[in-house]
Amino acid sequence: MLEDLLSGAWQSVVFGIVGVGLMAAGFGLVDLLTPGRLRDLIWIERNANAGLLLAANQLGIAGIVFTAILTSYSDFGKGLASTVVFGLVGLAIMALAFVVLDLLTPGKLGEVICSPEPHPAARVSAATHFGAALIVCACIA
Repeated sequence: MLEDLLSGAWQSVVFGIVGVGLMAAGFGLVDLLTPGRLRDLIWIERNANAGLLLAANQLGIAGIVFTAILTSYSDFGKGLASTVVFGLVGLAIMALAFVVLDLLTPGKLGEVICSPEPHPAARVSAATHFGAALIVCACIA
């Protein structure tokens, strides 16, 4: 029993590290898609548009990791691999959704996200990011 507990705790640590790594990659993705430095936009300039998009991205990635772990294979290695693969697929789908939305709307979405004034396009972009993540979650289950 203690061995199972320690094994489960170790697996939680590993899955947690992978999840945080994927969320860091999500931060990098949003930073890449928006002009300027995301950390400055959110933490220094207090840009609500950029904050909303990043929040949707982080929740989306967390949802993908959660779903991948919940439906994980009984084999730890396979479960970990599927979590990484689906997390990376999710990031790619979210980036694609951002680019498609940018193509379908006037102006440059990245510039709108960086605007200091709240903009409805930030909500649409955040919903698109999160919606893309939910699509990946459904594919996992």
